Amino acid sequence: MSIVLDNISYVYGAHTPYEKKALDGVTLEIHEGEFLGIIGHTGSGKSTLVQHLNGLLHPTSGKVTVNDVDLADKTEEARNMRHTVGMVFQYPEHQLFEETIAKDIAFGPRNLGLSGEEVDERVREAMKFVGLDYDTYAERSPFHLSGGQMRRVAIAGVVALNPSYLILDEPSAGLDPFGREEIFDEIIRLHKEKGITVALVSHNMEDISRMATRLIVLDGGHVILDDEPLTIFMHHREELQKAGVDVPPVSVLMETLKHRGLPVSTEVRNVDDAVMAIEKALKEQEVHHAE
Repeated sequence: MSIVLDNISYVYGAHTPYEKKALDGVTLEIHEGEFLGIIGHTGSGKSTLVQHLNGLLHPTSGKVTVNDVDLADKTEEARNMRHTVGMVFQYPEHQLFEETIAKDIAFGPRNLGLSGEEVDERVREAMKFVGLDYDTYAERSPFHLSGGQMRRVAIAGVVALNPSYLILDEPSAGLDPFGREEIFDEIIRLHKEKGITVALVSHNMEDISRMATRLIVLDGGHVILDDEPLTIFMHHREELQKAGVDVPPVSVLMETLKHRGLPVSTEVRNVDDAVMAIEKALKEQEVHHAE
């Protein structure tokens, strides 16, 4: 099972003075169970790319398939397959519209034609998963919540669809650090506990480094790098900078310490790894000096 983009291109405003090619010959396969990070400078094609993954956009040329089904087909099979790919946009709380939290989360499952009992079960499970107690929050208005809570409701609405793939376009935009951590903890839990394939667009390299098992870098509508995050950070910093992005600050720190003589490992994904690597290097240095 996978999502395959086969040599896709996409043009906005085709045959007008405003014509712009946003994607140009992108070939990519998103494999079942992986956590894919997608980065690139503003205008690189990130949002356009992910909107192809569940058929919101259809390529100007090329083909997108989910589990071998062409999303551009006008068949019931293609329609059902699009429902296996859940999408969370930037500021998803702007899509909330029902008078209660439970009704908003129930909107998607109800449109799948599920029974009232099945819808209620999915709402309860989704709310529990994102840490919103059903008895406390079900009948509340989603518009009387904090920004982080509203974001959780929006994510619960996607989770309630039981997607096989979860696509997130800057899901932490506008949140404070605590709210961001809450959202990403839930996303990591979804990936690990439910085995959902995740594709995350983010400008925050630390988040990508901490969570992604694979990273693609877009520039000018092309995929210019596709590898494990650490491999890209350690060996392709020049290409990243040319594309308008850079390695995480923690990677810069470790490289600086190494160049200044501290024998630290630069293969770190997050601050916790960096702290352990620095402590280990300092202890080794102390032992060496003692000898």
